Amino acid sequence: MRITDIRAAGLRGATPKGGWARELDPDDNVHTLVAVHTDEGVVGIGSVFSSETLVRAALDTLRPLAVGADPREPDRVSQILHENTFWLGRGGAVTHTVSGIDIALWDILGQVTGLPVSTLLGGRYRERVRPYASVLMDDPPVLKDDLARLVAQGFTAFKIGWGAFGRVSDAVDEEIVRAARETVGPDALLAVDAGGSDAFWSRGLSWAVRTADMLAGYDVAWFEEALRPDDVEGFASLRQRSRVPISGGEVLTRRQDFHSFLTAGAFDIVQPDTTKGGGLSESRRVAWLAAEFGVAFVPHGWNTAVGLAADLQLAAALPGTELVEYKTGSAYIDELAADGFALDADGLLAVPSSPGLGLRVDPDALERYAPGHSLFDAAGGAR
Repeated sequence: MRITDIRAAGLRGATPKGGWARELDPDDNVHTLVAVHTDEGVVGIGSVFSSETLVRAALDTLRPLAVGADPREPDRVSQILHENTFWLGRGGAVTHTVSGIDIALWDILGQVTGLPVSTLLGGRYRERVRPYASVLMDDPPVLKDDLARLVAQGFTAFKIGWGAFGRVSDAVDEEIVRAARETVGPDALLAVDAGGSDAFWSRGLSWAVRTADMLAGYDVAWFEEALRPDDVEGFASLRQRSRVPISGGEVLTRRQDFHSFLTAGAFDIVQPDTTKGGGLSESRRVAWLAAEFGVAFVPHGWNTAVGLAADLQLAAALPGTELVEYKTGSAYIDELAADGFALDADGLLAVPSSPGLGLRVDPDALERYAPGHSLFDAAGGAR
């Protein structure tokens, strides 16, 4: 079996807000699907947290390296792509695009072996994973309505982030967290994400330490991205002084980036994004590395149905990972998955046991958000 082509299709029309200083509009493209084609007609699908323009440019470099390779060797093929593009932007759009290709290759391997990706990654430690509903912060009345609706849907874990947090006053920060805890109840998991990777994030260590003390009073599960994403020393100091676990890493790529944070003792929880950090192959390596430092692994997942399916398979294959991020209210998750994602009575998601990622893409939804795409065409068509 050989790779014959790789195609891309950007998603537009229902892009959810990201909480960024320069906020996203529905027609902004920040998520792109990729499809890896083979000479035996098997097609794998992946997802990239990047724009179609950047993914297509990266594919101009990556496609010649991948075509002709055996798609049943995802780890090896991905490493070839990483190693041969070192000088062309390691860690940037090239690495993000390799992430989507890697996910698609694991999907292909699962299809041809008849096994779910989690089994191929080493075995399934669990059949169900707890999703935490990821919600942008808003004014307390609006936030409470949003969270109450999710509680009614059956979610038992929540993360609130960005919005006004850290951007107005300490009083506003606490008012938001208090409202969230009152709404989800004392037994629900509640995490807080400051969004330190936002443009020109200005809050420093003293604010983060003070805020961590406040969060401890509300039994917050972790404090995410409290500082700018490259502040290794700051995170290490914060972790030593915080009464709540410290997490981060969603903008880091490949295990090399995470190694410096882990050796510095910067995180209690690492949160790579499989759709930009190097794919399933690299996320698994990061998880193994983190385990050697006694650091937990919870994947970042503000992306698509394909990204969520990949995270479910990954979480099932790691002994200590029982959570995945679920971006609630996103059409790119809820509508793109033909069979949808449904919580069971315990607020958990089943890990698909069908071959590959276990995801069927709804063709109508894909055409709606990537009109004119040729992701799955047998031959020809625009790339």
